[in-house]
Amino acid sequence: MPDYRGWNALIVPSTVSRRTIPGNLSPGKRKIDALKKGNMKLNRLFMGLAMAGASLFSHAQDVNPLSRFIGVWEGDQGVDVSPAQKKTRAPGSAAVSPFFERIEISAGPAATNASEQDLEALTVRQQVFRKSDQQQFHDQLGYLIWDKKNSKVIYSFCVPRGVCVSAEGELNKKDEFSASTKTAFAETEFMRKNAKTEGFSIGMNINPDNSLSYSQITALNIYGNQFSHADSNVLRKVADKPAH
Repeated sequence: MPDYRGWNALIVPSTVSRRTIPGNLSPGKRKIDALKKGNMKLNRLFMGLAMAGASLFSHAQDVNPLSRFIGVWEGDQGVDVSPAQKKTRAPGSAAVSPFFERIEISAGPAATNASEQDLEALTVRQQVFRKSDQQQFHDQLGYLIWDKKNSKVIYSFCVPRGVCVSAEGELNKKDEFSASTKTAFAETEFMRKNAKTEGFSIGMNINPDNSLSYSQITALNIYGNQFSHADSNVLRKVADKPAH
């Protein structure tokens, strides 16, 4: 009756001398050594894949350093300071509205302007809701664009009020940019006459605790007066990328 020697129930007849096995190793020992070698190969493979992934991520950031901002961000610390409407007792005065919002930033298209300006874009969707009544009062669609050759940031967007903006600026640090404009606006005739945009500036950054914060000012001429419409918030990433 054969006995069972070695790892994982390898059958070795008891009449066979261990000296007949090459290298004077038992079948079990040979099996273990083979497994160790296999594990070493797998470890090298996984390390290679991890390094390749890190290299691809690094390459993506080299192509568009703004890719650090990709993700789904939500925050409820927002403050909106806008001109009060005519139905109030003091139209054009500062009306403060706390808000919460969701910003979705995802990889977008590339483009080349005039054969020489190569751009890499992220798409940006912003939805803002008042805390007082849970109603959405702002919706924004646009692009956060990197001009690698000129090391410029372009923030271009439209809101459903018949207004579009294109601001330009700098990547101040790897996780921080600013952009502004006093001229690059497209507005309807009504808005030019009644709520003309005369300036826009924004600063956005990822903080050491990985939250995202921004502060922006829109200079308006409304109700016959100048008004600085201000918005700011701090948001947390809730997903690495939008579901769609």
